Amino acid sequence: MDVLTAMQISSSALKAERTRLNISAMNLANANTTRTMEGGPYRAKSVVFAARPLEGVNFQDALNATSERLRKVEVVKVVEDKAPFREVYDPTHPDADEEGIVRFPNVNVAEQMVDMMSARRSYEANVTALESAKNMALKALDIGR
Repeated sequence: MDVLTAMQISSSALKAERTRLNISAMNLANANTTRTMEGGPYRAKSVVFAARPLEGVNFQDALNATSERLRKVEVVKVVEDKAPFREVYDPTHPDADEEGIVRFPNVNVAEQMVDMMSARRSYEANVTALESAKNMALKALDIGR
């Protein structure tokens, strides 16, 4: 595996983790949203990742059959959480039903914070891997001088 391949794998992870962070931020921002364009409360969302074959591997990797093992990460889709909405008795709320029940989003704030911290740590780890690959490439160029 060459240095550019390592950079390509790390950059795919950075993109995927950025998407996960954005979805967590959106969930937290809408944790109390009782009205959406679709009608009803906001529904929490999650990101689904998948390992995909790395495209553009070089000829030597193809001969060595290592290209079959090289995988990058991609966001396959964003899915809605099917958990039930949180119901609160508040007859003064404008979105309360005839029984005084208000349906709030199914966003678990603690879970979203953990997901956000995990995405941040993964992002940092991949930045470190990218920096290491870059430093290795620069050192290789210095040796060639």
